[in-house]
Amino acid sequence: MKRRSLLKAFALSATVISMGLTFGAQAADTIKVGIMHSLSGTMAISETPLKDVALMTIDEINAKGGVLGKKLEPVVVDPASNWPLFAEKARQLLTQDKVAVVFGCWTSVSRKSVLPVFEELNGLLFYPVQYEGEEMSPNVFYTGAAPNQQAIPAVEYLMSEDGGSAKRFFLLGTDYVYPRTTNKILRAFLHSKGVQDKDIQEVYTPFGYSDYQTIVSNIKKFSAGGKTAVISTINGDSNVPFYKELANQGIKATDIPVIAFSVGEEELRGIDTKPLVGQLAAWNYFESVDNPTNAKFVADYKAYAKAHNLPNANTVVTNDPMEATYVGIHMWAQAVEKAGTTDVDKVRAAMAGQTFKAPDGFTLTMDKTNHHLHKPVMIGEVEENGQFNVVWQTDKPVRAQPWSPYIAGNDKKPDYPVKSTQ
Repeated sequence: MKRRSLLKAFALSATVISMGLTFGAQAADTIKVGIMHSLSGTMAISETPLKDVALMTIDEINAKGGVLGKKLEPVVVDPASNWPLFAEKARQLLTQDKVAVVFGCWTSVSRKSVLPVFEELNGLLFYPVQYEGEEMSPNVFYTGAAPNQQAIPAVEYLMSEDGGSAKRFFLLGTDYVYPRTTNKILRAFLHSKGVQDKDIQEVYTPFGYSDYQTIVSNIKKFSAGGKTAVISTINGDSNVPFYKELANQGIKATDIPVIAFSVGEEELRGIDTKPLVGQLAAWNYFESVDNPTNAKFVADYKAYAKAHNLPNANTVVTNDPMEATYVGIHMWAQAVEKAGTTDVDKVRAAMAGQTFKAPDGFTLTMDKTNHHLHKPVMIGEVEENGQFNVVWQTDKPVRAQPWSPYIAGNDKKPDYPVKSTQ
């Protein structure tokens, strides 16, 4: 090798070594956080925005100096709406990527898939979506709603004069644990209010289902027996053909109100909402909530979408699980600062009683014992522009009841987390 080439080779190798050392130092100077949402498959419509808002929140925290003087480094994985793959990705994040925390999952089947992994490895998961309850793991913080913070108040509203005084209930959901358990709770609740089984119908469809013609026709037939409301726990992209079929068959909110627990601004973004005006959703946040904290949250996300060239950046929206993701990441960061470490056991202890001024207009509190957020309950009506007009809400945040009183034996269960895999 000529002398000049040799010198160049030495210079190049020195540069590579230097870069490696610098990268290694940078890696040590960051705190890795996992983001685990389906970016493909049937749940991508709902979960992709949670990944986006998580990255925005991390940028926001990093711009203010990070956590414990270190920048947060996101590690994004795509479990692709594949439930066993969620468990594999969770293990990868905790054992290979060495993340301090994971923000992720939407469906309860994905959460149930990863739960044994988090409990085995003592990882920490922040779960941002309403769910069926009946779980309280020491390795999970639940920033979405339990049934008493969404499903029960929603049905109470439908039975009230303001909600249309419904007497019959068509429970329509995707066929997995969240809809089935929620409807088990709702059936028991309806029984307690004097509603008989002949006035309750339950129907389930697979993930990714699209042919709702017969089901919507059956809803119309069922409604002939008295004032009927539909309670929808359909998840993912199946919501689009369901709402299109309601419009095709001329069902209006004034005839048969539909209240959804998994449809928000994002799911409505791709369809004509004019035929759906007046239909309902129950959540703990809507983009339309009017307060300065929310105005900033919405403006920040819209600016982030444009700056990062997100798909359809000019029409992005915020929704409830996005807000719950945002709150969860900020609360975790506060708990790490309080604990002075990312150690899971110490952060878990520091999470108890954490508060955060949320875009929903309330200061939210992480319960001191049950790992669930105290959350306000809101019911919104669909407007022509795809937003929701809040028609009813609680005057303050409600404490979660993870163990529903409408399921026998729950009164004997502890009000503190216990490993599911013991």
